[in-house]
Amino acid sequence: SAPGKVILHGEHAVVLGKVALAVALDLRTFLRLRPGAEGRLSVSLPGVGVRRSWDTPGLRALRGRIAGKGRGEQALPRRKQLDALREFAGIAAGASAPESLATLAFLYMCLAISAKDVPSLDIVVWSELPTGAGLGSSAAYAVCLAAALLMVCGAISCPLQEGESTARWTEEELTLINSWAFRGEQVIHGNPSGVDNAVGTWAEHVCSFQGTNSQTQVPVLVPTLRILLTNTKVPRSTKVLVAGVKEKILKLPAIMNPVLDSIDAISQECQSVLEAMPANPSPEHYPVLEEFFDINQHHLNVLGVGHPSLDRLCQVTASHSLHSKLTGAGGGGCGITLLPPDTSPLAVEAAKQDLCACGFECWETKIGAPGVTLHSCSSLSAQVLHALAQS
Repeated sequence: SAPGKVILHGEHAVVLGKVALAVALDLRTFLRLRPGAEGRLSVSLPGVGVRRSWDTPGLRALRGRIAGKGRGEQALPRRKQLDALREFAGIAAGASAPESLATLAFLYMCLAISAKDVPSLDIVVWSELPTGAGLGSSAAYAVCLAAALLMVCGAISCPLQEGESTARWTEEELTLINSWAFRGEQVIHGNPSGVDNAVGTWAEHVCSFQGTNSQTQVPVLVPTLRILLTNTKVPRSTKVLVAGVKEKILKLPAIMNPVLDSIDAISQECQSVLEAMPANPSPEHYPVLEEFFDINQHHLNVLGVGHPSLDRLCQVTASHSLHSKLTGAGGGGCGITLLPPDTSPLAVEAAKQDLCACGFECWETKIGAPGVTLHSCSSLSAQVLHALAQS
C-alpha cells in the first residue's frame, strides 16, 4: 500500500518559485499481487472501471519496442513507446480519461520493469482515495505498482519476514521504487513535479519543494495530525486556476507579490513548527497551526482560487470552533480541517454531519503516515480484504 498526499501550504505560490509543503494523507491505495493463469497478465482497477487481461506472448513481442536501457534509466517515456502501447491496448490517441491513463501506465511499467520476461500475474488495485481530487491517487497507484513489479523481477527484496505484519524496504530500494513511480506518473501526467510519488514512497517526512521543476527535499519527520478531509465535489481545472493567478499577479504586481511572500513565510514557519513537534509535543503548537490555516485561506481567496463551496466548508467548521483551508488547486475540490487533540468526538461528529448535509463527502483521517509498505493479509482491515476479494 501507499498513501495519498495533501498540500498543507504553498498552493499556487509554488508555481511562482515559493516554498510548498506536501504531507502524506492516511488514505491509502492497496495492491494485491498473485500468480496468474499461465500465459496471462491481468489487472483489475475497480475505482476507474478497468478489468483487462492480455496473453504474455503478445506482450513479450511488444516489450522489445517498449523497454528502456535498464531499470535505472530516468528518461521520459518516449512518445513512440506510448503510441505503441495505446495501439496495443485499443486506447485512442489523446485519450485522457482515468481508465485510459491507468491502463497505459500499467502496461508501460510492466513491460519496462520486466526487463527479462513478462510474468503471468493477477493484479488488483483498490483505493480509499477519490480520483481527480488532487490527493495523489495516481502517484499512490504508481508507487504500489513499481514496488510490486520490482519485487517480482528481483530488483528489490521481499522484506516481510515470517510472523511480521508489515515491512518496508531499504533506503536504496525505496529510491528505486520512487524513480519508477515517477516514470509511471510521467505516463499519466506528462511533466509531474515528482512530489506526489516522493510522498507516497517515503511519507513519514514533510516534502518541501520550490518551483514546478525543483528537486523534492525530505527534511523533517512529520507529527501525526488528525484532520477532516472534505471533498466539495465541485470540479475544477487546475490549468485555468493557475493561469488566473498568473494573470492577476501580472496585472497587480505591487499588491499580489506581498501575498505570495506571505504564503512563502507561512510554509517556512509551518515547517519549523512541524519540525519541533515530534521532539516536543505541546498543545501550544495547535493554535499556531490553526492561525496558519486561517491566514493562508484568506490569501488563497485573494489569489482568486477560492469558491463558495470552500467558503461554506470554512463557515461550517468554524461554527464548531475548527479551522479549515483548501488544499490543492482550489476552485472547489478538497479542503482540510485541523483536529487538535482536545477536540471532542461530539464536535467532530457534528461537523461531519453538517458538512455531509451540504452535499460534501467527508473523511476523518490523519496526515503523517507510513510510505509504501508490504503487508501480510492479517494486517489488513476487513474492509480492505473484502474490497480486494470483490475486485
